[in-house]
Amino acid sequence: MTQQELEKYLWGAATALRGTIDAGDYKQYIFPLLFFKRISDVYDEEFANALAESDGDMEYAAFAENHHFQIPAGAHWNDVRETTVNIGAALQEAMRTIEKANPDTLFGIFGDASWTNKDRLSDEILTNLVEHYSQHKLNISTVPDDKLGNAYEYLIKEFADDSGHTAAEFYTNRTVVKLMTMIMDPQPGESVYDPTCGSGGLLLNCALHLKDEGKEYRTLKLYGQEINLLTSAIARMNMFMHGIEEFSIIRGDTLANPGLLENDQLKTFNVILANPPYSIKAWDRKAFESDAYGRNLWGTPPQGCADYAFEQHIDKSMNQHNGRCVQLWPHGILFRDNEKKMRKKMIETDTIDCVIALGKNLFYNSSMESALLIRRTNKDQKKKGKVLFINAFSEVKDEKTISYLLDEHIKKIYDAYTDYSDIEGFSCIVNVDDILKNDASLLVTNYVKSTRIVNDNILSVDDAYAQWISSSVIMKESMETLFDTLN
Repeated sequence: MTQQELEKYLWGAATALRGTIDAGDYKQYIFPLLFFKRISDVYDEEFANALAESDGDMEYAAFAENHHFQIPAGAHWNDVRETTVNIGAALQEAMRTIEKANPDTLFGIFGDASWTNKDRLSDEILTNLVEHYSQHKLNISTVPDDKLGNAYEYLIKEFADDSGHTAAEFYTNRTVVKLMTMIMDPQPGESVYDPTCGSGGLLLNCALHLKDEGKEYRTLKLYGQEINLLTSAIARMNMFMHGIEEFSIIRGDTLANPGLLENDQLKTFNVILANPPYSIKAWDRKAFESDAYGRNLWGTPPQGCADYAFEQHIDKSMNQHNGRCVQLWPHGILFRDNEKKMRKKMIETDTIDCVIALGKNLFYNSSMESALLIRRTNKDQKKKGKVLFINAFSEVKDEKTISYLLDEHIKKIYDAYTDYSDIEGFSCIVNVDDILKNDASLLVTNYVKSTRIVNDNILSVDDAYAQWISSSVIMKESMETLFDTLN
Protein backbone atom coordinates (compact mmCIF):
# COMPACT_ATOMS: atom_id res chain seq x y z
CA MET A 1 0.00 0.00 0.00
CA THR A 2 1.03 3.59 -0.60
CA GLN A 3 1.15 5.92 2.40
CA GLN A 4 -2.21 7.40 1.41
CA GLU A 5 -3.80 3.96 0.96
CA LEU A 6 -2.48 2.85 4.36
CA GLU A 7 -3.92 5.91 6.06
CA LYS A 8 -7.29 5.43 4.37
CA TYR A 9 -7.29 1.76 5.39
CA LEU A 10 -6.44 2.46 9.04
CA TRP A 11 -8.97 5.30 9.31
CA GLY A 12 -11.62 3.09 7.68
CA ALA A 13 -12.12 1.22 10.95
CA ALA A 14 -13.51 4.38 12.54
CA THR A 15 -16.45 4.35 10.12
CA ALA A 16 -17.69 1.18 11.82
CA LEU A 17 -18.07 3.15 15.05
CA ARG A 18 -20.02 6.08 13.63
CA GLY A 19 -23.40 6.45 15.29
CA THR A 20 -22.57 4.05 18.11
CA ILE A 21 -20.10 6.09 20.18
CA ASP A 22 -18.99 9.74 20.25
CA ALA A 23 -16.29 10.66 17.74
CA GLY A 24 -14.11 11.89 20.58
CA ASP A 25 -14.05 8.34 22.00
CA TYR A 26 -12.91 6.58 18.83
CA LYS A 27 -9.27 6.70 19.86
CA GLN A 28 -9.74 4.60 22.99
CA TYR A 29 -10.79 1.65 20.81
CA ILE A 30 -9.01 2.12 17.48
CA PHE A 31 -5.47 2.69 18.79
CA PRO A 32 -5.34 -0.38 21.09
CA LEU A 33 -6.87 -2.55 18.36
CA LEU A 34 -4.34 -1.35 15.79
CA PHE A 35 -1.43 -1.89 18.19
CA PHE A 36 -2.69 -5.40 19.03
CA LYS A 37 -2.80 -6.27 15.32
CA ARG A 38 0.67 -4.82 14.71
CA ILE A 39 2.46 -6.70 17.48
CA SER A 40 0.68 -9.96 16.58
CA ASP A 41 1.77 -9.68 12.94
CA VAL A 42 5.33 -8.72 13.93
CA TYR A 43 5.45 -11.70 16.31
CA ASP A 44 4.46 -14.02 13.43
CA GLU A 45 7.11 -12.45 11.20
CA GLU A 46 9.81 -12.86 13.86
CA PHE A 47 8.72 -16.46 14.46
CA ALA A 48 8.98 -17.27 10.74
CA ASN A 49 12.44 -15.67 10.50
CA ALA A 50 13.70 -17.59 13.54
CA LEU A 51 12.19 -20.79 12.15
CA ALA A 52 14.08 -20.31 8.87
CA GLU A 53 17.35 -19.63 10.71
CA SER A 54 17.02 -22.79 12.83
CA ASP A 55 15.96 -25.20 10.10
CA GLY A 56 12.43 -25.54 11.47
CA ASP A 57 13.16 -25.65 15.21
CA MET A 58 9.76 -24.57 16.64
CA GLU A 59 11.06 -24.38 20.20
CA TYR A 60 13.91 -22.06 19.21
CA ALA A 61 11.57 -19.86 17.15
CA ALA A 62 9.43 -19.27 20.25
CA PHE A 63 12.36 -18.14 22.45
CA ALA A 64 11.86 -14.66 23.95
CA GLU A 65 15.14 -13.32 22.50
CA ASN A 66 13.71 -13.73 19.00
CA HIS A 67 10.81 -11.38 19.69
CA HIS A 68 10.26 -7.74 20.60
CA PHE A 69 7.18 -8.70 22.63
CA GLN A 70 5.81 -11.96 23.93
CA ILE A 71 2.37 -13.08 22.69
CA PRO A 72 1.24 -15.94 24.98
CA ALA A 73 -0.83 -18.83 23.65
CA GLY A 74 -4.47 -17.88 23.32
CA ALA A 75 -3.72 -14.12 23.28
CA HIS A 76 -2.87 -13.69 19.58
CA TRP A 77 -4.95 -11.63 17.16
CA ASN A 78 -5.96 -14.82 15.36
CA ASP A 79 -7.29 -16.28 18.62
CA VAL A 80 -9.65 -13.33 19.01
CA ARG A 81 -10.59 -13.47 15.34
CA GLU A 82 -11.79 -17.06 15.78
CA THR A 83 -14.08 -15.99 18.63
CA THR A 84 -17.74 -15.67 17.60
CA VAL A 85 -19.46 -14.55 20.82
CA ASN A 86 -18.41 -12.20 23.62
CA ILE A 87 -15.70 -10.79 21.41
CA GLY A 88 -15.17 -7.80 23.69
CA ALA A 89 -14.33 -10.10 26.59
CA ALA A 90 -11.92 -12.05 24.37
CA LEU A 91 -10.20 -8.83 23.27
CA GLN A 92 -9.91 -7.55 26.82
CA GLU A 93 -8.51 -10.85 28.09
CA ALA A 94 -5.95 -11.05 25.25
CA MET A 95 -4.75 -7.49 25.84
CA ARG A 96 -4.40 -7.97 29.61
CA THR A 97 -2.53 -11.27 29.04
CA ILE A 98 -0.06 -9.55 26.70
CA GLU A 99 0.49 -6.72 29.22
CA LYS A 100 1.25 -9.25 31.98
CA ALA A 101 3.65 -11.15 29.71
CA ASN A 102 5.57 -7.92 28.96
CA PRO A 103 5.44 -6.05 32.30
CA ASP A 104 8.50 -3.87 31.72
CA THR A 105 7.41 -2.52 28.35
CA LEU A 106 3.67 -2.94 27.81
CA PHE A 107 2.01 -2.75 31.23
CA GLY A 108 -1.15 -0.61 30.90
CA ILE A 109 -0.49 0.21 27.23
CA PHE A 110 -3.93 -0.91 26.01
CA GLY A 111 -5.70 1.63 28.24
CA ASP A 112 -8.91 1.05 30.16
CA ALA A 113 -11.60 0.98 27.46
CA SER A 114 -14.72 -1.02 28.33
CA TRP A 115 -14.60 -3.67 25.61
CA THR A 116 -17.33 -5.75 27.28
CA ASN A 117 -20.03 -3.07 27.18
CA LYS A 118 -22.32 -4.49 24.49
CA ASP A 119 -24.56 -1.42 24.58
CA ARG A 120 -21.68 0.49 23.03
CA LEU A 121 -19.84 -2.27 21.17
CA SER A 122 -21.94 -5.21 20.04
CA ASP A 123 -20.36 -8.45 18.82
CA GLU A 124 -21.31 -7.41 15.29
CA ILE A 125 -19.44 -4.09 15.52
CA LEU A 126 -16.35 -5.73 17.03
CA THR A 127 -16.40 -8.45 14.37
CA ASN A 128 -16.45 -5.75 11.69
CA LEU A 129 -13.50 -3.98 13.34
CA VAL A 130 -11.46 -7.17 13.66
CA GLU A 131 -12.22 -8.24 10.11
CA HIS A 132 -11.37 -4.79 8.78
CA TYR A 133 -7.89 -4.92 10.29
CA SER A 134 -7.48 -8.56 9.28
CA GLN A 135 -7.52 -7.63 5.56
CA HIS A 136 -3.81 -6.76 5.49
CA LYS A 137 -0.64 -7.86 7.26
CA LEU A 138 0.86 -5.10 9.39
CA ASN A 139 4.28 -6.68 9.90
CA ILE A 140 7.53 -4.80 9.37
CA SER A 141 8.33 -6.17 5.91
CA THR A 142 4.89 -5.12 4.63
CA VAL A 143 4.54 -1.86 6.57
CA PRO A 144 7.91 -0.49 7.80
CA ASP A 145 8.12 1.57 11.00
CA ASP A 146 8.40 4.87 9.11
CA LYS A 147 5.27 4.25 7.07
CA LEU A 148 3.19 2.96 9.98
CA GLY A 149 4.46 5.73 12.26
CA ASN A 150 3.39 8.39 9.77
CA ALA A 151 -0.01 6.72 9.43
CA TYR A 152 -0.36 6.62 13.22
CA GLU A 153 0.36 10.36 13.38
CA TYR A 154 -2.27 10.84 10.67
CA LEU A 155 -4.79 9.01 12.86
CA ILE A 156 -3.88 11.16 15.87
CA LYS A 157 -4.60 14.29 13.84
CA GLU A 158 -7.89 12.86 12.53
CA PHE A 159 -8.98 12.07 16.09
CA ALA A 160 -7.93 15.57 17.15
CA ASP A 161 -10.15 17.03 14.41
CA ASP A 162 -13.07 14.99 15.78
CA SER A 163 -12.42 15.79 19.44
CA GLY A 164 -13.42 19.45 19.56
CA HIS A 165 -11.95 21.58 22.34
CA THR A 166 -10.33 18.59 24.09
CA ALA A 167 -7.93 18.01 21.17
CA ALA A 168 -5.31 20.35 22.62
CA GLU A 169 -4.96 17.98 25.57
CA PHE A 170 -3.20 15.39 23.41
CA TYR A 171 -2.25 17.09 20.12
CA THR A 172 0.10 19.97 19.33
CA ASN A 173 0.17 21.56 15.87
CA ARG A 174 2.92 19.60 14.10
CA THR A 175 4.26 22.60 12.17
CA VAL A 176 4.84 24.40 15.47
CA VAL A 177 6.43 21.20 16.82
CA LYS A 178 8.87 21.26 13.89
CA LEU A 179 9.91 24.85 14.69
CA MET A 180 10.31 24.06 18.39
CA THR A 181 12.49 21.05 17.59
CA MET A 182 14.72 23.00 15.20
CA ILE A 183 15.28 25.68 17.84
CA MET A 184 16.16 23.12 20.53
CA ASP A 185 18.48 21.22 18.14
CA PRO A 186 18.69 17.94 20.12
CA GLN A 187 21.91 15.97 19.64
CA PRO A 188 22.67 12.23 19.75
CA GLY A 189 22.94 10.93 23.31
CA GLU A 190 21.10 13.86 24.89
CA SER A 191 18.04 13.55 27.12
CA VAL A 192 14.73 15.08 26.03
CA TYR A 193 11.75 15.67 28.34
CA ASP A 194 8.13 16.73 27.96
CA PRO A 195 6.36 17.18 31.35
CA THR A 196 2.89 17.18 29.74
CA CYS A 197 3.59 14.95 26.76
CA GLY A 198 0.10 14.25 25.40
CA SER A 199 0.38 11.79 22.51
CA GLY A 200 4.18 12.18 22.46
CA GLY A 201 4.52 14.31 19.32
CA LEU A 202 7.15 16.70 20.72
CA LEU A 203 9.36 13.87 21.98
CA LEU A 204 8.99 11.80 18.86
CA ASN A 205 9.77 14.70 16.58
CA CYS A 206 13.17 15.14 18.25
CA ALA A 207 14.14 11.58 17.26
CA LEU A 208 12.76 12.02 13.74
CA HIS A 209 14.63 15.34 13.42
CA LEU A 210 17.95 13.59 14.10
CA LYS A 211 16.99 10.77 11.75
CA ASP A 212 16.22 13.23 8.94
CA GLU A 213 19.64 14.82 9.49
CA GLY A 214 21.32 11.43 9.14
CA LYS A 215 22.43 11.43 12.79
CA GLU A 216 22.20 8.57 15.30
CA TYR A 217 18.72 9.00 16.72
CA ARG A 218 18.56 5.76 18.69
CA THR A 219 20.86 7.14 21.41
CA LEU A 220 18.43 9.98 22.17
CA LYS A 221 16.84 9.41 25.58
CA LEU A 222 13.16 10.35 25.57
CA TYR A 223 11.19 11.01 28.78
CA GLY A 224 7.64 12.19 29.32
CA GLN A 225 4.81 12.38 31.82
CA GLU A 226 1.10 12.53 31.04
CA ILE A 227 -1.81 12.69 33.49
CA ASN A 228 -4.43 11.01 31.27
CA LEU A 229 -4.25 7.19 31.20
CA LEU A 230 -5.47 6.77 27.62
CA THR A 231 -3.31 9.61 26.29
CA SER A 232 -0.18 8.26 27.99
CA ALA A 233 -0.93 4.86 26.44
CA ILE A 234 -1.33 6.48 23.01
CA ALA A 235 2.06 8.18 23.47
CA ARG A 236 3.75 4.88 24.29
CA MET A 237 2.11 3.15 21.32
CA ASN A 238 3.22 6.10 19.17
CA MET A 239 6.86 5.44 20.10
CA PHE A 240 6.65 1.72 19.38
CA MET A 241 4.83 2.32 16.08
CA HIS A 242 7.76 4.50 14.98
CA GLY A 243 10.30 1.88 16.03
CA ILE A 244 11.48 3.91 19.05
CA GLU A 245 12.20 1.68 22.05
CA GLU A 246 14.46 3.79 24.30
CA PHE A 247 11.91 5.95 26.11
CA SER A 248 10.16 6.32 29.45
CA ILE A 249 6.66 7.78 29.58
CA ILE A 250 5.16 7.95 33.07
CA ARG A 251 1.48 8.29 33.79
CA GLY A 252 0.70 10.82 36.53
CA ASP A 253 0.14 14.44 37.58
CA THR A 254 3.39 16.33 36.94
CA LEU A 255 2.67 19.08 39.47
CA ALA A 256 1.29 16.90 42.28
CA ASN A 257 3.40 13.80 41.72
CA PRO A 258 6.38 14.21 39.38
CA GLY A 259 7.35 10.74 38.23
CA LEU A 260 10.86 11.24 36.86
CA LEU A 261 13.19 11.42 39.85
CA GLU A 262 16.86 10.81 40.55
CA ASN A 263 18.22 10.53 44.10
CA ASP A 264 14.89 11.82 45.45
CA GLN A 265 15.25 14.99 43.36
CA LEU A 266 13.76 15.96 40.03
CA LYS A 267 15.69 14.37 37.19
CA THR A 268 17.31 16.98 34.93
CA PHE A 269 17.42 17.01 31.13
CA ASN A 270 19.35 18.59 28.27
CA VAL A 271 16.25 19.51 26.25
CA ILE A 272 12.68 20.22 27.41
CA LEU A 273 9.79 20.89 25.05
CA ALA A 274 6.26 21.46 26.32
CA ASN A 275 2.78 22.62 25.47
CA PRO A 276 1.42 22.70 29.04
CA PRO A 277 -2.30 22.93 29.80
CA TYR A 278 -2.90 26.65 30.26
CA SER A 279 -4.66 28.38 33.12
CA ILE A 280 -5.73 25.20 34.92
CA LYS A 281 -7.62 25.76 38.15
CA ALA A 282 -7.82 22.24 39.62
CA TRP A 283 -4.35 21.87 41.12
CA ASP A 284 -2.92 21.60 44.64
CA ARG A 285 -1.71 25.15 45.25
CA LYS A 286 -1.31 24.56 49.00
CA ALA A 287 1.16 21.70 48.47
CA PHE A 288 3.13 23.80 45.97
CA GLU A 289 3.70 26.51 48.60
CA SER A 290 6.02 24.10 50.42
CA ASP A 291 6.99 21.93 47.47
CA ALA A 292 9.21 18.98 48.40
CA TYR A 293 11.26 19.45 45.24
CA GLY A 294 11.83 23.19 45.67
CA ARG A 295 9.92 24.14 42.55
CA ASN A 296 8.38 27.33 43.97
CA LEU A 297 11.58 29.22 43.14
CA TRP A 298 9.81 32.43 42.16
CA GLY A 299 6.65 32.09 44.25
CA THR A 300 3.32 30.28 44.29
CA PRO A 301 0.98 30.96 41.36
CA PRO A 302 -2.68 31.89 41.97
CA GLN A 303 -5.19 29.04 42.25
CA GLY A 304 -6.92 30.05 39.04
CA CYS A 305 -3.82 29.80 36.86
CA ALA A 306 -1.04 27.22 37.29
CA ASP A 307 1.03 28.36 34.30
CA TYR A 308 4.01 29.47 36.39
CA ALA A 309 3.87 26.25 38.39
CA PHE A 310 4.65 24.39 35.17
CA GLU A 311 7.28 26.95 34.18
CA GLN A 312 9.03 26.55 37.53
CA HIS A 313 8.84 22.75 37.27
CA ILE A 314 10.56 23.03 33.89
CA ASP A 315 13.19 25.38 35.33
CA LYS A 316 14.03 22.85 38.05
CA SER A 317 14.21 20.07 35.44
CA MET A 318 16.82 21.72 33.21
CA ASN A 319 20.41 20.47 33.18
CA GLN A 320 22.52 23.21 34.76
CA HIS A 321 25.32 22.95 32.19
CA ASN A 322 23.48 22.92 28.87
CA GLY A 323 19.76 22.78 29.71
CA ARG A 324 17.43 24.44 27.23
CA CYS A 325 13.67 24.56 26.96
CA VAL A 326 10.88 25.86 24.75
CA GLN A 327 7.25 26.19 25.84
CA LEU A 328 4.19 26.97 23.75
CA TRP A 329 2.02 29.36 25.80
CA PRO A 330 -0.85 31.79 25.29
CA HIS A 331 0.38 35.40 25.46
CA GLY A 332 -1.05 36.01 28.95
CA ILE A 333 1.95 34.44 30.70
CA LEU A 334 4.12 37.20 29.21
CA PHE A 335 2.41 40.18 30.84
CA ARG A 336 -0.33 39.34 33.41
CA ASP A 337 -0.15 41.62 36.46
CA ASN A 338 -0.94 38.96 39.06
CA GLU A 339 2.17 36.99 38.01
CA LYS A 340 4.50 39.95 37.71
CA LYS A 341 6.62 39.12 40.76
CA MET A 342 7.28 35.58 39.53
CA ARG A 343 7.94 36.77 35.98
CA LYS A 344 10.37 39.39 37.29
CA LYS A 345 12.33 36.74 39.20
CA MET A 346 12.43 34.54 36.11
CA ILE A 347 13.77 37.45 34.04
CA GLU A 348 16.40 38.21 36.70
CA THR A 349 17.84 34.67 36.34
CA ASP A 350 18.96 35.71 32.83
CA THR A 351 17.84 32.38 31.40
CA ILE A 352 15.38 33.82 28.87
CA ASP A 353 16.89 33.42 25.44
CA CYS A 354 14.06 34.45 23.13
CA VAL A 355 10.32 35.16 22.99
CA ILE A 356 8.53 34.51 19.70
CA ALA A 357 5.00 35.78 19.08
CA LEU A 358 3.15 33.41 16.76
CA GLY A 359 -0.13 33.80 14.93
CA LYS A 360 -3.65 32.88 15.98
CA ASN A 361 -5.33 29.46 15.65
CA LEU A 362 -2.09 27.54 16.17
CA PHE A 363 -3.47 26.02 19.36
CA TYR A 364 -5.64 23.13 18.28
CA ASN A 365 -9.32 24.15 18.08
CA SER A 366 -8.62 27.47 19.80
CA SER A 367 -8.35 30.94 18.27
CA MET A 368 -5.95 32.21 20.96
CA GLU A 369 -2.65 33.70 19.88
CA SER A 370 0.40 31.75 20.98
CA ALA A 371 4.01 32.42 21.87
CA LEU A 372 7.19 30.43 22.31
CA LEU A 373 9.18 31.07 25.48
CA ILE A 374 12.77 29.85 25.01
CA ARG A 375 15.16 29.60 27.94
CA ARG A 376 18.71 28.33 28.55
CA THR A 377 20.69 27.69 31.74
CA ASN A 378 23.95 28.66 30.04
CA LYS A 379 23.46 31.34 27.40
CA ASP A 380 26.16 32.24 24.88
CA GLN A 381 28.34 35.14 25.99
CA LYS A 382 26.88 37.51 23.38
CA LYS A 383 23.36 36.74 24.66
CA LYS A 384 24.00 37.30 28.37
CA GLY A 385 21.90 40.11 29.82
CA LYS A 386 19.79 40.24 26.66
CA VAL A 387 16.59 38.78 25.23
CA LEU A 388 15.68 38.39 21.57
CA PHE A 389 12.07 39.23 20.65
CA ILE A 390 10.58 38.04 17.35
CA ASN A 391 7.19 39.19 16.08
CA ALA A 392 6.11 36.38 13.74
CA PHE A 393 2.38 36.99 14.03
CA SER A 394 2.01 37.32 10.25
CA GLU A 395 4.11 34.24 9.47
CA VAL A 396 1.23 31.82 9.35
CA LYS A 397 -1.15 30.16 6.89
CA ASP A 398 -4.55 30.94 8.32
CA GLU A 399 -7.52 28.73 7.53
CA LYS A 400 -11.05 28.61 8.95
CA THR A 401 -10.47 26.75 12.21
CA ILE A 402 -6.78 25.84 12.21
CA SER A 403 -3.62 27.62 11.12
CA TYR A 404 -0.21 26.22 10.38
CA LEU A 405 3.31 27.31 9.50
CA LEU A 406 4.56 26.79 5.98
CA ASP A 407 8.22 25.84 5.43
CA GLU A 408 8.95 29.44 4.40
CA HIS A 409 7.49 30.72 7.70
CA ILE A 410 9.52 28.23 9.74
CA LYS A 411 12.70 29.17 7.87
CA LYS A 412 12.18 32.92 8.36
CA ILE A 413 11.55 32.54 12.10
CA TYR A 414 14.39 30.05 12.60
CA ASP A 415 16.86 32.20 10.62
CA ALA A 416 15.96 35.25 12.71
CA TYR A 417 16.51 33.21 15.87
CA THR A 418 19.91 31.85 14.79
CA ASP A 419 21.14 35.13 13.23
CA TYR A 420 20.41 36.94 16.51
CA SER A 421 20.13 40.47 15.16
CA ASP A 422 17.72 43.39 14.90
CA ILE A 423 15.40 43.19 11.88
CA GLU A 424 13.11 46.17 11.53
CA GLY A 425 9.51 45.19 12.20
CA PHE A 426 10.43 41.56 12.92
CA SER A 427 13.07 41.08 15.63
CA CYS A 428 14.79 43.11 18.33
CA ILE A 429 17.46 42.46 20.99
CA VAL A 430 16.58 44.07 24.33
CA ASN A 431 18.64 44.40 27.52
CA VAL A 432 17.24 42.58 30.56
CA ASP A 433 17.45 45.79 32.61
CA ASP A 434 15.21 47.57 30.10
CA ILE A 435 12.68 44.74 30.28
CA LEU A 436 12.57 44.95 34.07
CA LYS A 437 12.04 48.71 33.87
CA ASN A 438 9.18 48.09 31.44
CA ASP A 439 6.98 46.48 34.10
CA ALA A 440 8.81 43.16 33.56
CA SER A 441 6.65 42.64 30.48
CA LEU A 442 7.72 40.06 27.90
CA LEU A 443 4.97 40.98 25.45
CA VAL A 444 6.69 41.03 22.06
CA THR A 445 4.76 44.02 20.68
CA ASN A 446 6.26 46.20 23.42
CA TYR A 447 9.64 45.81 21.75
CA VAL A 448 8.99 44.96 18.09
CA LYS A 449 6.65 47.43 16.52
CA SER A 450 4.23 46.05 13.98
CA THR A 451 1.87 47.37 11.36
CA ARG A 452 -0.75 45.20 13.00
CA ILE A 453 -3.02 47.15 15.36
CA VAL A 454 -2.65 45.72 18.83
CA ASN A 455 -4.26 46.76 22.08
CA ASP A 456 -2.18 45.04 24.74
CA ASN A 457 -4.86 45.71 27.34
CA ILE A 458 -7.37 43.45 25.58
CA LEU A 459 -7.15 39.87 26.84
CA SER A 460 -8.52 36.72 25.32
CA VAL A 461 -11.64 35.35 27.01
CA ASP A 462 -9.60 32.52 28.58
CA ASP A 463 -6.94 34.90 29.96
CA ALA A 464 -9.55 37.38 31.19
CA TYR A 465 -11.49 34.62 32.96
CA ALA A 466 -8.30 33.17 34.50
CA GLN A 467 -7.26 36.63 35.72
CA TRP A 468 -10.73 37.24 37.19
CA ILE A 469 -10.67 33.87 39.03
CA SER A 470 -7.16 34.58 40.30
CA SER A 471 -8.14 38.07 41.53
CA SER A 472 -11.17 36.59 43.32
CA VAL A 473 -8.98 34.05 45.12
CA ILE A 474 -6.50 36.75 46.18
CA MET A 475 -9.32 39.00 47.43
CA LYS A 476 -10.87 36.10 49.38
CA GLU A 477 -7.51 35.32 51.02
CA SER A 478 -7.07 39.01 51.92
CA MET A 479 -10.56 39.18 53.43
CA GLU A 480 -9.94 36.07 55.51
CA THR A 481 -6.67 37.55 56.79
CA LEU A 482 -8.49 40.77 57.66
CA PHE A 483 -11.24 38.95 59.55
CA ASP A 484 -8.65 36.90 61.44
CA THR A 485 -6.88 40.10 62.44
CA LEU A 486 -10.13 41.75 63.56
CA ASN A 487 -11.11 38.69 65.59
